[in-house]
Amino acid sequence: MKTRFSSLVKLKKSNVQKSERVVQQANMDFQSASKALESAYASILDVESPSHGSMGDFLASRTLLSFARGNVKHNQEWLEFTKTQLDEAKHKLKLDMIEYEKFNHLELQEIQKEIKKLKLQEAKDLDEVALMTHNIKARN
Repeated sequence: MKTRFSSLVKLKKSNVQKSERVVQQANMDFQSASKALESAYASILDVESPSHGSMGDFLASRTLLSFARGNVKHNQEWLEFTKTQLDEAKHKLKLDMIEYEKFNHLELQEIQKEIKKLKLQEAKDLDEVALMTHNIKARN
């Protein structure tokens, strides 16, 4: 049954579905950032400091370690950013779901009101038919 809220319910439902897709994407980004951070931590462990050798080896090792630390810092920032994005997407999804449920509830109330009105009209029509049938039988 179509009501004045039907188009709003459709719109809100599409907003919820869109928000769900955004949350899924944000969650995938967060997982990707988390894996990248783990990989960055592992790369720090792979850098070995030479215990003997030339100064060039020491400088190369220090540069590699510095690069690995920079990579870890970058991935930490990326992880924080994706976490923020995920939290915002979840919050938007929650708000969209509340809006959808609100208009869905209003639509259901409207439908129930219409059904009640139809049942009342049907009862009146049946009473009228019964009264007319009774009058016809009473005349005969």
